[in-house]
Amino acid sequence: MTTKREVPASVKDEKLIQKRRDQMIKGAVKLFINKGFHRSTTREIAKAAGFSIGTLYEYIRKKEDVLYLVCDAIYDQVQERLQEVIDTDRGNIESLREAVRAYFKVMDEMQDEVLVMYQEAKSLTKDALPYVLEKELDMVAMFQKVIEGCVRNKELMLNEQEIKLVSHNIFVQGQMWAFRRWILRKLYTLEEYTELQINQLLYGVQGRKE
Repeated sequence: MTTKREVPASVKDEKLIQKRRDQMIKGAVKLFINKGFHRSTTREIAKAAGFSIGTLYEYIRKKEDVLYLVCDAIYDQVQERLQEVIDTDRGNIESLREAVRAYFKVMDEMQDEVLVMYQEAKSLTKDALPYVLEKELDMVAMFQKVIEGCVRNKELMLNEQEIKLVSHNIFVQGQMWAFRRWILRKLYTLEEYTELQINQLLYGVQGRKE
């Protein structure tokens, strides 16, 4: 497992560090949505967070640290929410449907954060990127466990390679609701999009055969 990258702070109070970094993350997400990571300055990040640039540098060393903290926090939040609602033990089609619905709902509620992840993760430093990508794979693995249960119970007939691909497809389809929102929201409600994706997942482009 890739080791979590520590971001040094000159402040020693852990609760205060967490509070200030939470403020920083919320401000940075809004800023990155509007301007992108590279065009945003540390001074603008500090202002968006509600404190001075001097205070900002008490909690980070460089601008790239902010992006890492943003990505790390977003994936933590998504993963925690999914763990609360996804049942990896039941092993039936309904549990798979529920998992997809729950995931797409989280993606809808966190669409700004997801868009930042999709657009800016490539700007992470080489020591930070593997850790963040591993957290993404952990979430894909949750869908894989649900699908493997369905295969064990003969609810789905898939081999190992197919299981992995379907798991990744679900993950990307959820993200797509955020990064293609400019058009998808004109065509579908979240519920319509979700059910169409589930039906295509289960029945393919030929559709359900009565």
